Amino acid sequence: MLFRVTALSTSGRVRLNLEATHAENAGDEARRQGYTVLSVAPAKGWKLGRTTQRYHFPLTLFARELLALLGSGLSLVEALQTLAEKESRAETRKLLELVLGHIYEGESLSAAIERYPASFPPLFVASVRASEKTSNLAEALVRFVAYQEQLEVLRKKIVAASIYPVLLLLIGGLVALFLLGWVVPRFAAIYEGNLERLPFASRLLMEWGELFQQHAGLIGMLALAVIFGLVQSLRQPRTRAAISRRIWRLPGIGENLRVFQLTRFYRTVGMLLSGGIPMVSALTMAEGLLHPELRVRLAAAAREIREGKPTSQAMEGAGLTTPVALRMLRVGERSGRMGEMMESAAAFHDEELARSVDWFTRLIEPLLMVFIGLTIGVIVVLLYMPIFELAGSLE
Repeated sequence: MLFRVTALSTSGRVRLNLEATHAENAGDEARRQGYTVLSVAPAKGWKLGRTTQRYHFPLTLFARELLALLGSGLSLVEALQTLAEKESRAETRKLLELVLGHIYEGESLSAAIERYPASFPPLFVASVRASEKTSNLAEALVRFVAYQEQLEVLRKKIVAASIYPVLLLLIGGLVALFLLGWVVPRFAAIYEGNLERLPFASRLLMEWGELFQQHAGLIGMLALAVIFGLVQSLRQPRTRAAISRRIWRLPGIGENLRVFQLTRFYRTVGMLLSGGIPMVSALTMAEGLLHPELRVRLAAAAREIREGKPTSQAMEGAGLTTPVALRMLRVGERSGRMGEMMESAAAFHDEELARSVDWFTRLIEPLLMVFIGLTIGVIVVLLYMPIFELAGSLE
């Protein structure tokens, strides 16, 4: 994996591109070369005509396997040694060996994995750190695996619901492009010299056919340039943020997106609270799951909670609750089971979101079919309209 290292040398600040398994290895390599390392980050962009692939550590699988080994009676060190020995991927094996090395030096598991934030996110580190206070790592792993599985179920529902509409758009778009790029130019050649006799709409379509026939290469290059420009623009954080703001303002869709983000937020905070993390710390760890606007509200709510205001009131005032979640938060405050209540609120809204996705899919599929059918039908009718008129004039 390629890392970009920002460092200081005798001549000033420099940037190095170094190949390494992990960020820490890249930093060590730069230090061996005599540099003072300032920062290390995965390099992005194009290299030799392809994108740099980022190593992805299978965290959920790691948690499951570690849980199984601990449940069989192995110690933590023995379990990690076993996972490292059986691992076939060099990157994963190297990472586990590095974690083991830090544990041999006397560090806790949470401190060891915290050194590798690209593979072990703060949420997992916090869960492990909380379990070390109660010496119950297995319970923390169970909660984390269950949390990941619930998120995966919701993600699969959304992906499955979007496959058919995307296929409809793709196939319909390809058919329309075939008609406009291959069929229409050939009809334009048939009507060449008689365009003024055609109906206005048919004439516009044939003029497009003539234009495409004469400048097909240029039009293709312009289309590729536009697509490339759109892709590059969408990769910019500012563009994505602007699109996100507009989507959030759409009636119906914006509210569902808000509930979706709050659902993930409730589930994450609930898991952290159940693991022994204090409320304010749990809110801070989970803030990255929220839209920037909701993140600002969360900061205000966390400040009020720190000052002694009840969690339900602070989150309600910040607009971070739904009617169901607010009621469950109040129950959690009275019973002392805040983590359990937040997870229950997330489970309730998961079902609600699943129904919304199903309803949206049932609505959008026929609408897309009608739209695509009308688009293709209009093109075909405009192509054959002059022939129909000619046949009528011969009667």
